[in-house]
Formats: sequence, C-alpha cells, structure tokens
Amino acid sequence: MGIVFPPTFTFGSATASYQIEGAAAEGGRGPSIWDTYSHTPGATEFGDTGDVACDHYHRWREDVQHLVDLGVDAYRLSIAWPRVQPGGSGPLNPEGVAFYREVLTALNEAGIKPYVTLYHWDLPQELEDAGGWPVRETALAFEGYARAMARELGDLVHTWTTLNEPWCSAYLGYASGVHAPGRTEPAAAMAAVHHLNLAHGLAARAIREELGAEARVSVTLNVHQFYAASDSPEDADAVRQMDGIANRAFTGPMLDGAYPEDLVADLAEVTDFAFVAEGDLEVIHQPLVALGLNYYSTTYVRRAVEGMSVSDNAGHRASTTSPWVGVTTVEILPPEGPLTAMGWNQEPRGLTDQLLEFSARYPGLPLMVTENGAAFEDEVSPDGAVHDPKRVAYLQDHIAAVAAAMEQGADVQGYFAWSLLDNFEWAWGYARRFGLIRVDYETLERTWKDSARWYARLVATRELPEVDAVG
Repeated sequence: MGIVFPPTFTFGSATASYQIEGAAAEGGRGPSIWDTYSHTPGATEFGDTGDVACDHYHRWREDVQHLVDLGVDAYRLSIAWPRVQPGGSGPLNPEGVAFYREVLTALNEAGIKPYVTLYHWDLPQELEDAGGWPVRETALAFEGYARAMARELGDLVHTWTTLNEPWCSAYLGYASGVHAPGRTEPAAAMAAVHHLNLAHGLAARAIREELGAEARVSVTLNVHQFYAASDSPEDADAVRQMDGIANRAFTGPMLDGAYPEDLVADLAEVTDFAFVAEGDLEVIHQPLVALGLNYYSTTYVRRAVEGMSVSDNAGHRASTTSPWVGVTTVEILPPEGPLTAMGWNQEPRGLTDQLLEFSARYPGLPLMVTENGAAFEDEVSPDGAVHDPKRVAYLQDHIAAVAAAMEQGADVQGYFAWSLLDNFEWAWGYARRFGLIRVDYETLERTWKDSARWYARLVATRELPEVDAVG
C-alpha cells in the first residue's frame, strides 16, 4: 500500500473572486484596485483584465457541480469586498450578499465545507483613493466589513480566513508596484504590512464577537522557504534577514504578539514603526483554528557585496523596484532545475521542511496547505482532451511531501489544490494556467484536465495515485 491519508484529512480546491467571477460592473458591484490596475496600459500581460474572467458570477452552479464531481471535502473561495460593500464602507449591497448566500448554500447542501477568505486582494477603489492599506482607516473599514459578513453569512461558513498572502498585498502592491495598486513606496509598504496585520486581528475579533468564541478563524500566508547558498555565516544571516522581511513581519505579530527585534533593526532606515499604536499588537495576536500556508517553490540566497541591489526572481512582471523592502545586500539566486511556466523551481522537500518548521515553532497550531499547484503549458489533444502530465507529477510530489511531514509529526489537517479553474493570473493575465479544469476564454467552456481526474481519484480513495492514474 502506498501513501494513505486519514478520513479526517481535508482535500479541497481553491479560487479567488477577482480571478474567476467577472461581472465587474454587474449586480451592484463597485470598482476594486484590480479593476483600476488591470485597465492601466502596460500593467498586465496583453492588457488582460478581470472584467469577464471565468464568468463564475453567472456560471457558479456549473462550477459547484464540478466540485461535487471532484468529490472534494472543502472549497476555498473569497468574497469580493466591493461586490458586497461598494466603496468599502456604508450600506451593504443586497444583490452581492445574496450571490454569496446562494453559492454557500449550494456548497453546504452538497456537503462541501466553505472556507471563506475575506480579502484576496480586491480592495474597494474608494479606500485606495483615501490612502489604501498604508493608512489605519483601511484596517478599521475591514473590521466593519468582516463584522457585516459574519452577520450575513456566518451560518453558512465553515472556516473564515481573514487575509490571503498579505506579503503580496503590501510588498507587490506598494513596494515593487507589480500588483495593484501599483505603487512603489517602500515606507508605505511597511505601513501596509502593519495595517494588514491589524486588519487580521480586528476581523478575527469581530467575527468571534458576532458568532461566538467557537467561530473558526484562520489566516493564509505565503511563507517563503529560504535556503542559504552555502554554509557560511554570511549566507545564513542573509536567510535570517530575508525571513524577517518576508515571513516574520507577519508571523511575529500574528503568532507571537510582537515584531521581531532584528526586523525592526534591519528596517531602521526605512521606517521607525511609528504606525504601531498602543494596543495594536494585542489585537493582532488572535487565536487561530489553523494556519494556512501557500507553497509553490523555494528561494536560495547569499550575502552580496555591500550596496548591491537585491535581485528578484519571484516570477513577477519586471519592475525597477524590488519588493524586498530594506534588503540591499542579499542576492537571490536564479532558480534551477525544471521550472514551471511561472519560472518557479520545483522542490517538494521545501514544503516538508516548512510544515515541520512551523509545527515545531508553534506546537498546538494545526496547519493547512491552502494553496499548492503549478502553471504549465497545457497539452490539448485534437479531440479536446487536456493532458497535463507535468502538473500531475507536481501535485503528486508535493502531496507526498505533505504526507512526509505528517509522518514526522507535523499536524497538517488539509490540502487545497490551486486552482479549481484556469483564471486571471494577476499581472500575467490569462497567459498562465494553474487550473485542474481548463477554461476556454473565448467560449468559457470548462474541460477537465488529466490532473482533475487524478485529483478526484486521490480524494475518493485517500491513497496517493501513481502519476499515470488519470482514468
């Protein structure tokens, strides 16, 4: 017998509102920063926008049926803040709330647990116009939004996730400018880090105030898995510095109740952390039912010559500004080995290491792999079938890596494949495909790839199939 997962282990798939919904100007939805950014000339590949995306807003019943056919235990989706509360404050939009109630009701009736993310990057444009995440008022507005969603949808949600990948929101949005809103202001990026952390804490507290202490609240982080290029103390310190800005800037306040002292020292020339008000850290440090980790690849670093600009091989669109705020003497090495279509390496052992490290650092905190997957150039046969052996191999290797961590004692309770559908891949537009299900962007027809059939077999049997078991 091969690798077998317990019946209590959660297998799911995931999407995000702006990436799949479309209907950008329908149903009372207001504009988000991604509407504005994607319509900015040169911001996205081929000028692609999320105006239509996968048209999930109109085709959600079909997509729920795909989830049923996959047999997944859970579905991770996000609410579009500007769809339910245009402008980010004030009255709710009944039509937007009703849309999510319909989707969540259908999921529950199908026996699929909804894992709902409150923020997957589509900030209402009006809040950005007022300063965006670098200002405290945005975190306070998020608290009101979270409270309203708990009241309106709390009876239908299994687990609430406050934020998805705040690293991207802060650093790619406000430092490198390769994500919405496209700003390149390092000091503002650090203020955004704190106010995203604060928004998480305020939202978690508000949800529990509305629904009770037993409400299931989590957060999802894209923790970077750094490795030193050598055994030298200098390269080890480069890992420490990168880990501080990329990871501990979030895990410190959220999980430990404080910003790491070395991070504060490293960033002294960028910010004095004056945006941290009395009581903020206590608010941010909220109990979690699980920590969500999004994992795709690893990063190797070394200490560079003083004054050398950090190089970024994260696979994002070109920018003259680095997302690595305050880091000027670390070199990120080019990825090696077979790369995905995003230019990311494939190193499953990084996922095992990450899960074991977090399990050791935070015993008693369950872990969930809330995103994992790969973009490849799909092979479409003449009869329309989609053969994607590289994606199947990637999934098998990384799910095996999850099992390896569990065998060594890590408390991992679930895995969500990214993504259910091919979709709008942010600044890459529609040029990168992560889906288990292919979307023809001209007809919007959905077609199961071999990876979907393979994943359905895994979910049904709880045993990791061979790569060629796609029938």
